[in-house]
Amino acid sequence: MYPELFRIGNFPINTYGVLLAVGLMLALVVAAKLAARDGLPRERIYDLGLWTIIGGLLGSKILMFFTEENVNIFSLDFLRSGGVYYGGFLGGFFALVFLIRFYKLSFWKVADAFAPGVALGQVFGRQGCFAAGCCWGKPTDSAFGVQFTEQAHQFTGVPIYGDDGITPLHLHPTQLYESLTMIIVFFILVYLHKKKRFDGQVLIAYGIIYGIVRFTIEFFRDDPRGDILGLTTLTGLSTSQIISLLVAFGAVIFMIIRLKSAKKTEVIQ
Repeated sequence: MYPELFRIGNFPINTYGVLLAVGLMLALVVAAKLAARDGLPRERIYDLGLWTIIGGLLGSKILMFFTEENVNIFSLDFLRSGGVYYGGFLGGFFALVFLIRFYKLSFWKVADAFAPGVALGQVFGRQGCFAAGCCWGKPTDSAFGVQFTEQAHQFTGVPIYGDDGITPLHLHPTQLYESLTMIIVFFILVYLHKKKRFDGQVLIAYGIIYGIVRFTIEFFRDDPRGDILGLTTLTGLSTSQIISLLVAFGAVIFMIIRLKSAKKTEVIQ
């Protein structure tokens, strides 16, 4: 509800950026601690984390360019926008894969260390979305509905009045739905990291859980995200829902394969 915290001269300090930075820093700290538990060097995790963040930011902007109409890549709005989450996830993932090979580390151990941190980063990132007014939900008459401010409307275009331009419009706070859900997911993943039966289980679990969470929340969201290859028109699902299904389905397949492999290893031992 407060897109801008304060200004330094004419330069605005945006709430989204501050919360995103806090989330990323905490995510790195968590990843480093979990990595140390698996015998990985903390200093390398910080290096990986910083480059993964850069890859994630680039990926989010690239997917935003392909999924949204009339995007001006040279505008201030484009630079301060959070972009599209799945683009950020894929961009960060590919950067991580490249650097893991470069540093000759265990991919699955590194991925397991980062997965809970990603969930924690989403907690703060979605709080930033709520403050900015982006990623808004559909109109609702329920007690959960919120009306965004005029400043948020100017900042992101979030609707604040009904079709008559007078009646206050209350929307599902989908940003908070996801933020609160990801707190729970974070603790589940941290617990799973202690109990995992094979390296990679935490990342795969994150893929399954987040795919389901995002697919569900998309039913309450109402900010258009484009129609890649006409799939949204064809299926009636949003771009993010289609990606969520693919991610969750792929993660389930990986989980089954890896669990079977882990059982065979346990039997041999």
